[in-house]
Amino acid sequence: MNVSRVPRGWGLSLLTVAAVGILVATLGQTRASTQAGKASGRAVLFASAGNELTRYDVDVNAATLTKRESMMLPGFITEATMHPSKQYTYIVWGKFVPGDPGGFQIHGQPHDQGMSAFRVDPATGALTAHGPSVSLGHSPGYISAVTTDVPGNYVLAADSDPSRISVHTLLPDGTIGKEIVSPGKLDFGIHAHQVRMDPSGQTVILPCRGDSANGKELAGSLKLFAFKDGILTERQSIGAGDDFHFNARHMDFHPSGKWDYFTTEAQNKLLVYERMQNGSLGKQLYAANTLSEPGNVRPGQIAGTVHVHPNGRIVYVANRASGTTMVDGKRVFVGGENTIAVFSINQSTGEPTLIQNIDTRGIHARTFTIDPTSRMLVAGNTQRLPVKVGNTYRDLPAGMATYHIAADGKLEFVRKYDVPEGTTQMFWIGFVPLP
Repeated sequence: MNVSRVPRGWGLSLLTVAAVGILVATLGQTRASTQAGKASGRAVLFASAGNELTRYDVDVNAATLTKRESMMLPGFITEATMHPSKQYTYIVWGKFVPGDPGGFQIHGQPHDQGMSAFRVDPATGALTAHGPSVSLGHSPGYISAVTTDVPGNYVLAADSDPSRISVHTLLPDGTIGKEIVSPGKLDFGIHAHQVRMDPSGQTVILPCRGDSANGKELAGSLKLFAFKDGILTERQSIGAGDDFHFNARHMDFHPSGKWDYFTTEAQNKLLVYERMQNGSLGKQLYAANTLSEPGNVRPGQIAGTVHVHPNGRIVYVANRASGTTMVDGKRVFVGGENTIAVFSINQSTGEPTLIQNIDTRGIHARTFTIDPTSRMLVAGNTQRLPVKVGNTYRDLPAGMATYHIAADGKLEFVRKYDVPEGTTQMFWIGFVPLP
């Protein structure tokens, strides 16, 4: 793994047009695990590439990563979540091959999708298999996301195609128990891309991206479900009707409990919704552009995951571009914004104001994560593509970029860790807080 360092204080690199803006859910998906991780501030980072999961030691002050051991899972790793106790983690995987840019070719049968539990070593963060894996696939689609409920009694996973939420009990020892099937036919939308449990523990939120099939554009939506004793019941549906202008992808909660923040993929927007006391969403309050040049959108430009800073004053969004064109018989990057967008949040109204868009030094940064002390951010770049530099093209490798988080929430690039050529797409990264 090659490492390049940029002196502190530098601006955007000459590869700004070819950088990344991803994100993916961190391991600490529940607010309970995030808060608990602050006890010591210690953490390790996990990164997935295909079936392989690698652990990294972290120096937050220097924003460095030190590679440790790797392990292989039964399928392509898509996401993981921590148990609120921080003793266990749950990882979802499937049998598919990533396409270009960001699509998937399904390989295997429905039962080839699954979830595995691991015990987290409190001293090192190393993982040990914890009980048998369970099958999740009810179709050949992939499992896109995973979370637990607030107390840690259940684990929920989202199928993408067709959309579905699987709910499994968690036994007292942290292993995965039986599946609980909710009665009736529930509407899970089209192409679920994330599943989150409201901090109150009463509502499950399912952002659905929508999709294109047989030349028809299928609308995205937000699906909300009441949750009690492992049972889901429909609570609310938000969307743009039958058109394709609401590609909901990811969301995060404001710590005040007043607002929820959502990204819409193809629209490159950050949406703010009022959160109601009954667990539903109120009116949409704001819609902010995530791009620095919203009037110059290149092919393949889409928004990604969103993370609210624990202090509630900042929200981060990934802008990612991976469109290509043919030049001299070679597929090259067509340009666009691959950045992390930084917004300040008005503490009275929840309104986001864009204060920074910073280069991620890669292509299609699908995933980013923030350490438990909120002093370091790591973005993962999924793809390797040739990028125009001057009058020639330079191959820009996939990898991870590290940043210091300043007191005002702005990011300062520190290092990039390139992954070797030929490595399967880096699909997900996440910090694991240690006691």
